[in-house]
Amino acid sequence: MLMLSENVSLLSHNTLKLQANARWYAELHKPADITDLRSDPRVKQLPMTILGEGSNVVLHADIPHLVVRPLMRGKAIIEALEDGALIECQAGENWDDLVRWSLDQGLYGLENLSLIPGSVGAAPYQNIGAYGVELSDLLDSVMACSVVDGHCRRFTRDQCCFGYRDSFFKSHEPGQWLVTSIRLRLSRYPRLRLEYADLQHRFESLPESQKTPEGLRSLIIALRMSKLPDPAELANVGSFFKNPVVNEQLYSQLRQRFPDLVAFSQGGGHYKLAAGWLIEKAGWKGRRLGSVGMHEKQALVLVNYGGATAAEVQELAAAVVQSVWALFAVLLEQEPVNFPVL
Repeated sequence: MLMLSENVSLLSHNTLKLQANARWYAELHKPADITDLRSDPRVKQLPMTILGEGSNVVLHADIPHLVVRPLMRGKAIIEALEDGALIECQAGENWDDLVRWSLDQGLYGLENLSLIPGSVGAAPYQNIGAYGVELSDLLDSVMACSVVDGHCRRFTRDQCCFGYRDSFFKSHEPGQWLVTSIRLRLSRYPRLRLEYADLQHRFESLPESQKTPEGLRSLIIALRMSKLPDPAELANVGSFFKNPVVNEQLYSQLRQRFPDLVAFSQGGGHYKLAAGWLIEKAGWKGRRLGSVGMHEKQALVLVNYGGATAAEVQELAAAVVQSVWALFAVLLEQEPVNFPVL
């Protein structure tokens, strides 16, 4: 039965551990719950904010309307393909649980996305990616329901309009759709993605028996755990800024000034710069302002040392952006989403 609660604290619903309250809060177990909410006179006219596991959001203030958390469960192989399978996973499942499950089924492709925090429903919203692989590389389609009237439709991969940490759901019609499930095309044959030099070097150093998709997953988990703090121990939302993409002219200028610049060619005369490297060069690695700071092992991660306010987060983020701009003429863009939208 759908439960609607009033004045609910969201402190335990966001991994940055910022305090904010939702005027109304509900947990959804099936798509039809949206229609039920829209027939409830208390919230039928209110805007709806979708909050998954809260691992990629910054709560800046109380949310004076309706917050919903999708908790739909289930994952299954729904169609055998010539060289793999089409799988479907519900939005409320944990993303890393899906990666582990896919390998248990002998299905490959998701290994590089191991240990990315968050729910499956949030994955297409952000087009999650890591170590040279993005969700869009494997996605077949997305089922989503309108937050206005509850009607549902299937979005093909092209209709999702994926970009770097971007999608139709994030930029074209933000806040209008609630993802209920996704379908992925995975392979029965390992095709390991080792484009990142550091990852390739570490993988090649493994014993032959571990040079498998499972071995790659274990390696990536170890790498992420060595660089990124566990939100359960030190509050954070992972990478706080996107890796900026610059044109060839600016890249060449920066390379002349900084021979050790970390960058990756994107083709077409564009280069993706490592935001963590830029932030570290600007002097922010391990630096702290009040209750917040940039992590001592990974400068890209903003952490809450305890009791931080949204104002402190904004102040630190703005200072980092300003420093990087002053040194490199590169504008950093925040990756986690602001709730409510600023």
